[in-house]
Amino acid sequence: MNKSKFAQIDPFGFREYDARWLYPKDINAEGIAKVGRGLGTQIITKTRKKTPRVVVGHDYRSYSEEVKKKLIEGLISTGCNVEDIGLSLSPMTYFSQFELNADSIAMVTASHNENGWTGIKMGIDKGLTHSSEEMKDLKEIVLNNNFVEGKGSYKKIDGFKEIYIQHLSKEKIKNKIKVVVACGNGTAGIFAPTIIRNIGCNVIELDCNLDYNFPKYNPNPEDLKMLHALSDCVKKNQADIGFAFDGDGDRLGVVDENGNEIFSDKIGLLIARNLSFEYKNSKFIVDVKSTGLFKTDEVLKKNSCKTIYWKTGHSYIKRKVSEEKSLAGFEKSGHFFFNKPLGLGYDDGILSAIQVCKLLDKNSPKKISDLMNELPTTYQSPTMAPYCSDEEKYKVVDIMIKKFKELFERKAKVTGKFISEILTINGVRFTLEDGSWGLIRASSNKPSLVIVTESVQSRIEMKAIFNFIDNLLKATRKVGKYDQKI
Repeated sequence: MNKSKFAQIDPFGFREYDARWLYPKDINAEGIAKVGRGLGTQIITKTRKKTPRVVVGHDYRSYSEEVKKKLIEGLISTGCNVEDIGLSLSPMTYFSQFELNADSIAMVTASHNENGWTGIKMGIDKGLTHSSEEMKDLKEIVLNNNFVEGKGSYKKIDGFKEIYIQHLSKEKIKNKIKVVVACGNGTAGIFAPTIIRNIGCNVIELDCNLDYNFPKYNPNPEDLKMLHALSDCVKKNQADIGFAFDGDGDRLGVVDENGNEIFSDKIGLLIARNLSFEYKNSKFIVDVKSTGLFKTDEVLKKNSCKTIYWKTGHSYIKRKVSEEKSLAGFEKSGHFFFNKPLGLGYDDGILSAIQVCKLLDKNSPKKISDLMNELPTTYQSPTMAPYCSDEEKYKVVDIMIKKFKELFERKAKVTGKFISEILTINGVRFTLEDGSWGLIRASSNKPSLVIVTESVQSRIEMKAIFNFIDNLLKATRKVGKYDQKI
């Protein structure tokens, strides 16, 4: 066999709801083509069409276009008619399925992962990305070579970027807001500043020029380097707010006019409160990493709104938003989902930023810090990710679930307080009697765990909860270095 034609695919790259690999270490070009054949087979089987239309886009990494070409090669070999919208954001690709009435989408992106990673976000049902069951199905098709054969086609779609920009530029604000837009040299840089200006904001750009080397920091709204750079720029320019976007534009990070980071779950709560006056009796979906304040918020209670905590992961939350016919969904990572009439159900970081601008516009002359001060004070940790291999991470989580159930049953105390509730829909989230909590779960897209803590009392207690978790994890001898620590 010609060595160059050998398909290399690390099976662990098929994650819970998308696919991600180190390229070309864990997957080579022929491996990508094989994934394309698998995806094409899956689309044809599910849609029952011999030549379904599949929209494909790619992010701005040095190898993304190369990966996309091999993916397209595989799709076409099964009979799919591919429509290529070129350089895109993930939400732009999701939007294209509605606008072009396509049967499926595939977006080549490693999202917020560091350079060297590639991946594919894909979906068949409009507004939704693959479920964990669909990912398992895709993995089986690819690894077992169960492909259909066909003769598809390729078509380049020009000018779709402008259609997407126009779509999001319809909203207008009355009061001028000074906004710093940070894109970490990722793809959002050619979209976000333009759209935020179009709705009526005064925009200051920070690292919006495209550079796939990401010379300053990884475009990730949870990355403290990115947030600190944004904070400095907001203070220097006396801006009203700062927005940070990830590499494929589906997530949002926020700092206030004083340069203070506001975790995205609390931004979500402010948006939910703002929407609840106009949309009473609404449902909101939030992930298990999110603040406990959604449960206790008096404004949401007053407007008869209900909050459901669900599995972390953009695919899980948007699917739950769709199933529950919720008005919106929020993740601590910065994925926000707006259903009709506000959006089309999928996560779009720029649409999320627009909702924040509308929140400020409606509450003018209040600043974002004023609105935050209306919330009860809690002390939240950043999302922390200690290394744990893909082979071990779910086993470690099972150990933690068992451990916390045991602590709960024997009425043991954590930082001097009893555990009042255990939630195990996604890892283990334990809530203490005063409302403080901690979470341990397996990352859906990297070889790591995810740790978050929140105290209603103090930063000291927040750290104490983390230390309690950390000591339990150390005892497993399966956990390595953290990406960041408090």
